[in-house]
Amino acid sequence: MLQSPYQIQSGRPKHECGVCGIFDHADASKLTYFGLYALQHRGQESAGIVSSNGEKVFIHKDMGLVPEVFSESRLEKLLGHMAIGHVRYSTTGASNIINTQPLMVTHRGKTLAVAHNGNLVNSIELRRDLEEKGSIFQTTMDSEVVLHLMARTIDLGLEQALQESFTALKGAYSILMMTQDTLVAVRDPNGFRPLCLGRLNNGGWIVASETCALDLVEAQYIRDIKPGEVLIIRENEMTSLFPWPKQNTSFCIFEQVYFARPDSDVFGINVYQTRKRMGEILARECPMDADFVMPFPDSGNYAAIGYSQASGIPLEMGVIRNHYVGRTFIQPTQSMRDFNVRVKLNPVRALLKDKRVIIIEDSVIRGTTGKSRVRSLRDAGAKEVHMLVSCPPTRHGCYYGIDFPSSKELVASNHSSKEIAEQLGLDSIYYLSLDGLVEATGLTKDDFCLACYNGIYPVPPDLSFHKDALNNT
Repeated sequence: MLQSPYQIQSGRPKHECGVCGIFDHADASKLTYFGLYALQHRGQESAGIVSSNGEKVFIHKDMGLVPEVFSESRLEKLLGHMAIGHVRYSTTGASNIINTQPLMVTHRGKTLAVAHNGNLVNSIELRRDLEEKGSIFQTTMDSEVVLHLMARTIDLGLEQALQESFTALKGAYSILMMTQDTLVAVRDPNGFRPLCLGRLNNGGWIVASETCALDLVEAQYIRDIKPGEVLIIRENEMTSLFPWPKQNTSFCIFEQVYFARPDSDVFGINVYQTRKRMGEILARECPMDADFVMPFPDSGNYAAIGYSQASGIPLEMGVIRNHYVGRTFIQPTQSMRDFNVRVKLNPVRALLKDKRVIIIEDSVIRGTTGKSRVRSLRDAGAKEVHMLVSCPPTRHGCYYGIDFPSSKELVASNHSSKEIAEQLGLDSIYYLSLDGLVEATGLTKDDFCLACYNGIYPVPPDLSFHKDALNNT
């Protein structure tokens, strides 16, 4: 199903991708479907599943949400005891059917499929080198580089091909791969993106981006795939390879701030509790007097709970979210000012009139929608509007799988807090400190990639990648 020409745009950072794989279950494709359904928040552009019965491989993928791409009849055609699936938002490669995942090739009678979450920072260099050696690329995806590297080394045997191929990659990747009879999970040595292993009720296995996918299929969480681990699952055998020297972890802290579902445990940390602690620390760092605290649902909900409980200021839902917002082919008229904002969120006028309001937001990235949202509160009669943000100012671009590769797009990169408050129509704005954010996770600064806040990149980005990626999206 193709995307509609008009969609509600939030101006929020886009999720990267989500992956889910099932091994040794008669309904592998259906369980993968449910896993992807749980991971829909990580990518809403396209979805796909590849399955295998040990001899033949089956595939279906298309543009659209998971329930739009897959029907009962389509899932029944994805035969086999093993499957991998993918939901996507494009961070490199154009948004079209060619670039949907999983990607699949057959080379010398061997079929290989790959589903990738993350971004490779040396993909342009690798792609050019492979093309000079005769490789012909079919997509603009950095993920396709993995297939070509594997194809060139597969005659060495699967284990050796995996080591040869993945040690050539640089950047962020949590990857699922599948042959006719083997499931492979790979996580980059920095561990930027999450990936976890679970046990199914029948004794089979599930690997997924977040634990919420395990919960939906009633699987038992076993452990995270370790940074730098290549996990190979075959019938009656599970093997782990560690082809890289041990490195410091670089967990993406934005997973805790925004991307991951609050009911997931990511990097061994419960997301709901972490976001609530962010709000508690905000209350300590920035005590204020107001009539009530409110989020713009659903982004600031959990930090708002924490701030309210720590400060004693009541929590109210000052705006109501329309949960039935989807796609529309009907263009709003020019006179329908801020339609995109109002169709999703509508203020409770009786609650807001003459009130001093604290908005809790999880992040302010481009600042493109904040002005309209604040104005809607003013129009509803709010006397004061303050904003507290449960992360530091986002000043630097991301090269590891989030769609703000250029600092020019980030409002905090070239505006002071006072200027941002004026731009958004706020009485004031305050950001959680970097120390406060890390404290909320219970880990240390050394555990995380904090590049979007401090500009320190664990894996140096290739500037040619940055330029080409912008041209492709």
